[in-house]
Amino acid sequence: MKKPISFYLLTDTHLVSEKNWVEGDPINRRERGDQIVLKLSPAILDAFIEKILADKETDTVLFTGDNVNSGDLQSHEDFRKRLERLTQAGKKVYVITATHDYCSPNGEDECFQHDAVRYTATGTEPIPVMLRKDLFDYYYDYGPKQAISVHRESESYVVQLGDGVRICMINDNGNGRSHCGLFEDGLQWLKTQIRAAKDAGDVMLLAVHHPVIAPWEVYRHLVEYEVYGGYRDLWKLMCEENVRVVFTGHTHVQNIRKYTDEQGRWFVDVSTVSAVNAAGKMRYVTVDPEQGVCDVSSIALDRLVGVDLGGKSLFEYLYAINFVGRVEAAFPLIRTDFDRFLTETDGVLPADKLREHKTLAKCVLRFVSGLKLSSIAKFGKIWKVMTPAQKKEAKQKLLMTAAFEICRHIYPGNAPFTPETVEYLALHGAAARLDRLVQKFKIEKVQKMIPPGSSLAEIAEDFLYNNRTGDDDAIRIDLT
Repeated sequence: MKKPISFYLLTDTHLVSEKNWVEGDPINRRERGDQIVLKLSPAILDAFIEKILADKETDTVLFTGDNVNSGDLQSHEDFRKRLERLTQAGKKVYVITATHDYCSPNGEDECFQHDAVRYTATGTEPIPVMLRKDLFDYYYDYGPKQAISVHRESESYVVQLGDGVRICMINDNGNGRSHCGLFEDGLQWLKTQIRAAKDAGDVMLLAVHHPVIAPWEVYRHLVEYEVYGGYRDLWKLMCEENVRVVFTGHTHVQNIRKYTDEQGRWFVDVSTVSAVNAAGKMRYVTVDPEQGVCDVSSIALDRLVGVDLGGKSLFEYLYAINFVGRVEAAFPLIRTDFDRFLTETDGVLPADKLREHKTLAKCVLRFVSGLKLSSIAKFGKIWKVMTPAQKKEAKQKLLMTAAFEICRHIYPGNAPFTPETVEYLALHGAAARLDRLVQKFKIEKVQKMIPPGSSLAEIAEDFLYNNRTGDDDAIRIDLT
């Protein structure tokens, strides 16, 4: 009888070595403008590792790319030391890499990272980098060495997780921009491996860094190069071969989506939020080959050793570090102290341009800050169908409060405003009205942003509530 197999999965750990910065404006400005935590990335990764080590029953850990943030050698050394700590404790560790894990100083890999830097008190200085060609050997002991099969060109491999369960760790054979996916030879290798697993009576799982299904359709439409290259071929292969689940990352979004083809065949893309996002989590997965099910849950942190949260939750503390959280915290200053608002959001918003047009910026932002949902509902022609209770609620709620609540849920998933809420009615109605105006006046710049066959109202739905599987944190997948 085949026993259930469990493992942990982390992605987008974006480790920044503590040796790569000193406290000062350069590192702080860099971090403020991002949506992941850089300075605390070692502490966050260590906290997840402590949780894994505390589990004496689960012996497998997967890392699915962007393991370090800037492709520098020092951060890779720090990351590998953490892998060694896991293996020394008896854990089996399997790693793939992605576009943040290497640099391309001469442009040969078309990587968006050409150099890595150390942040000094006053600026930056160059530091040694990891080249793409060196990654396979550097992490050979963490996957390829234990593999059933290795596809050397893409550096992908298959390992046996346990009796009845295999996983193919697909290393995106891309260069960071023009293609992130398997080429034809790699796709044929993958097909062979899936069929070999099937012949052996094993369940085959897939893991890859880039999303196979975009978290939102507008994401795929606007930045298709950020999706797994050749995703349509992979959709077809997974449906034809009955591969039910692929684990992905890259978008930093906690997201579970199901694809179904015209014949009713389907699979699920389980995308995991960056471990060092304010909402960072890791997945815990259990596969029962006898019962034919795969259970996915999520584990978050509630504290960091040596970090005083000041009475906040860990999410609140980390959320305030980066750009959206900083804007939300400073937003009330728009009405009371605009100059301080600009200071607090420096490095996040284009402060120089806002100062240049200070009077206009102040008027516009103050107007927006005072908008009630009732005004948005009237614009969307939804006001007349709202109940008296809904109208009263809409008059009391600010547009920006709803907007920031949506922003808080972009990365952790499970957006907050279901169709019966006042926020949904007002914002969805406004998006539908904008659709009509865009069509009437043929506003081409907006039309180009809308995926074919879609609308602004449909795009809004993705950010208002979970219209997908119902829960981005957990799912049971039927493997049969």
